[in-house]
Amino acid sequence: MNIALLLCLLLLIGGVLLLRRGLRDAQSEQVMQRLAQGQALPERVRMGTLQRELLRSGLRMPSWLAVLLLGVWSLVAALTALLGGWLALLVVLLVPPVLLRMYMLWQYGRRLQRMVGQMPQFLDHVVRSLKSGRTLGDGMLLSMQSCQQPLHGAMERTHNAVQRGMPLAEAMQDFAELYERDEFHILAMGVAVNQRYGGNASELLTNLIGMIRDRERAARQLRALTGETRISALVLGCLPLAMGGYIFLSNPQMLLNMWEQSGGRMVLLVAFGLQVVGSWLLWRMMRSITK
Repeated sequence: MNIALLLCLLLLIGGVLLLRRGLRDAQSEQVMQRLAQGQALPERVRMGTLQRELLRSGLRMPSWLAVLLLGVWSLVAALTALLGGWLALLVVLLVPPVLLRMYMLWQYGRRLQRMVGQMPQFLDHVVRSLKSGRTLGDGMLLSMQSCQQPLHGAMERTHNAVQRGMPLAEAMQDFAELYERDEFHILAMGVAVNQRYGGNASELLTNLIGMIRDRERAARQLRALTGETRISALVLGCLPLAMGGYIFLSNPQMLLNMWEQSGGRMVLLVAFGLQVVGSWLLWRMMRSITK
């Protein structure tokens, strides 16, 4: 009964994924038809949550690999439900998405920091292009092509959108909304104001370069000042897990006997829940002082 219910659930999920893919393919076909007829592109292209997170983190996964991983995960979940019970099935269903989400957030954070670090060089290239007589749009497109990774990969989508006919201000605004960073929002706002009302773009970009460098210097100082606090939070978060692992390795029968009893099982589940909540609170506090 459990296997049949699990298979029905997997088939339902697969049907929803195929439906979303069909709708996305239909939308892409409509865009290609508009291009063939010489019509303008839509202002924004909507994307799913998973597609957005993969794009932000810079991860590329072929369709065949995603289908293969989903099939292996479904097979492991079915075997776990058959042999391990509902608790093991719950762990198999929840742990891989949580680990994938954490890895994508970590990868997105590293990529974003490198992109912000490359922004002064990118903007300096734009300023030199403006002083040589190019327009802001031409200078931005030229700098997008010559910048280094990962900023080049992130800007490639914006560059292609401008080449297909999207206004530069809207393309930069879409870029800023995708990566959610103040520096990108300020740059997009400056481009929009310059495109609409004119003004001295070189001075704006020069001030933005100074602001980015000042914020980066202040962030390094803050990380140095809060190093002891971050280490203390890491120790407090890992200490209960280390103690639990040591007890399980040195005296596994103790925890197994607790798990076999209803009261002991409840104590272990409550302890695990408190560990998760405590780790989350420590993570939130650390983000509040390092942002």
